[in-house]
Formats: sequence, structure tokens, C-alpha cells
Amino acid sequence: MFGKEKNTMAISSSSGATTLIAKGTEIVGDIKFSGNLEIEGKVRGNIIAAAGGEASARVLENGEVEGDVRVPSVIVNGVVKGDVHSNNHIELAAKAKVEGNVHYNLIEMVKGAQVNGNLVYNSGSTAKLDVPKTEAAKPSQETKSVEKAAEKVFSVKS
Repeated sequence: MFGKEKNTMAISSSSGATTLIAKGTEIVGDIKFSGNLEIEGKVRGNIIAAAGGEASARVLENGEVEGDVRVPSVIVNGVVKGDVHSNNHIELAAKAKVEGNVHYNLIEMVKGAQVNGNLVYNSGSTAKLDVPKTEAAKPSQETKSVEKAAEKVFSVKS
């Protein structure tokens, strides 16, 4: 009666502009951003916050992400098919569905949220959100054998 009503979809205002991926829009590829990102459409790729900022992302009720999310503050009320990494705050709203692991420092889950994966606590707020760099794949012995066989078959003698 006398208390404030809690707005579960409010995010702290981050410095920078707000980017909206509207309903009916599909983006294929990674998104690297600063400021705020709101997703009502579909993203097939990773969502990565620029280093050093206080970025925030919201996956709204009709939004869908097929890829990893690496953002300091995240609110999910749609579908994420991939891991979610947040070193500040993550909120899983009532219609959230995450098919992957959730790495968090502070988490809030509303009744109805689904996580088909593990909840992994980051031991400190300094957890890195950078995308791990992988070494270039080295060809296996089997791949080398196939390549040599292909060279013999397709070589032309003059």
C-alpha cells in the first residue's frame, strides 16, 4: 500500500544509446555493443558487450537469441539458446527460457523462468566477459591423409 511497486523489467540506465532489434527482425552474426540493447526479434550469433562499459541487454518476451550472451547486466524474458555470462546482475523473468548455462554474480529468478543447463556462480564481480580466444584448429592425421589422397586423384600430369 505504501511501498513502491517493483518494476521487474527495469534496468539501470547505462551510458550510451539504446539499440532495438524489433519484432520481425532477424540478425545473423555477432553483435558487439555498448549502452543498452533490447531484443524483440531474433539474433543468430553471440551478443558481446564492449569492454570497460556498463552495458545492459534485455531479451524481451518475443525475443530469441541463438548464441552466447556476455553482458554485465542481463534481463531475459524470451528465449536464449546458449550460455549467458553476467558479472553484475541477471534477471530471469517469468517467461524466460535459457537452454544453456547461466554464469552469474547476482541472480534473480521469477516463478516460471526455465533454465535447461547449470547455474554457475562467479566467485567475484571481476569475472571476465571476454570471448575466449581459441587456437586455430590443427588438421588431424586423418585430415592430412584425406588431403594427400585428394591431391593424387585430382593431380593432372602434363
